[in-house]
Parts: sequence; C-alpha cells; structure tokens
Amino acid sequence: MVKRSMPYFTLDNSSAKAATWLAEVRLAVRPRPHLELDPGRAALLVVDMVNYFAAPHGDAYLPASEAALRQLVRLIPEWREAGGTVVFTRHGHDGPQDTGMLGRFFSSYIAWGTTASELVPALQPRDGDIVLRKRTYDAFHETELQELLTAHGCEQVLIGGVLTHMCCATTARSAFVRGYATHLLVDGTATTTEALHLAALHTLADSVAILHGTSEVIHRCQST
Repeated sequence: MVKRSMPYFTLDNSSAKAATWLAEVRLAVRPRPHLELDPGRAALLVVDMVNYFAAPHGDAYLPASEAALRQLVRLIPEWREAGGTVVFTRHGHDGPQDTGMLGRFFSSYIAWGTTASELVPALQPRDGDIVLRKRTYDAFHETELQELLTAHGCEQVLIGGVLTHMCCATTARSAFVRGYATHLLVDGTATTTEALHLAALHTLADSVAILHGTSEVIHRCQST
C-alpha cells in the first residue's frame, strides 16, 4: 500500500520533534478553548496499528510508527483510567474483489486472516475496548463506529495511529462533519515522510482538528 521509508521520527528525537511540530502548527491556528478535550466524553481512536504498517516485518512497515507506538502505549492505560473509550481499527479485505478503489490505486492489500491484519502485540485490547474492522481510509464508512460512539456517550474523538495523511486524516474529517469535536496526536501518529506528516498536521489543524502532544493528554487524563 505504501513504500518503505526512512525514519524521520524516532525514539531518540520524538520529544523534540513533537514540541517543534506543535509550536509550528500553533503559530498558524487560533486556540479553541471551547472544544477542550475531555477524556470522559471522548474516544481514543487508534487507527490501523497492525503488523502490515507497524511491525518491522510488515510489507509496508513505517519506521516512524515505532516512536508513535511508544506514545500510544504510554497513553492508553491513562486514557482508560480517566474513563475514556478506546477504539482500535483494523484495516483489511476479503480478497482483491473487496478492495474497491484502493485495489485500483495500490498494488497490494491487507488480507483478513493474515498476520499482517492483526494489531501489533504491544496494543492488545482489554475488556471494554472496541475493535473495529474497516476497508477504506474512513473509519466511519460502512462501519458501526458512529453507533458505538453514541452508545458509549462519546462526543469527541482523539486520533492516533497510521497513516497521518491517509486514514487518520480522512477519519478526522469524517468525524468533524458528523459533529464530533476532533483531536489528533502529533506524536502518536506516523506516516512515510516528515513532509507528509507536517502537511497533514497543518491542514487538519486549520480545518477540522485540535492537535496535542501525548504528554499533555496524559496530564489531562491524570487531572480529571
């Protein structure tokens, strides 16, 4: 689905990168305190952290996903403790006939029933978490996500995972048009290049999403 890339976001530089990205984006957008993140009314959407993208043996492994994974591993227990809902999405297809435009645009796909379609071992769901299958960029499209969020009383979403400019961005826009206050992690998301990551952060912050670093979200969870 995507080509292998060189790491731009690593375990060693993640804190500095996140601070730089947030400072750059926040210079260009106005604050929106009336849309403050509330974990008790929000779902953390962990998008497509499956072996295909986030494991070194994956066909479309994203080196930057390693650093994003570390941030998600830090955040998820705190998010649960604060009463937040956790949703893991898994992307996959039943076969070539099920890929739609993705199959026409890309030369490979994630097949259900393979190791590639499974969540990475570090992100195994707990009781109460939601695991949702999807087959295109938008996690709301032809899925039960909106109904599940309503059932859990979620009026906001916080998005992490991969790829920043593809499934994360499309899901963020879809959440926004459905009326959810939409938030996104700058260091809990990853894609192929820093240029694409930053472009997605800027366009989302300017149009649909409020951006956060993982540490500040953890602090918010601990303060609730």
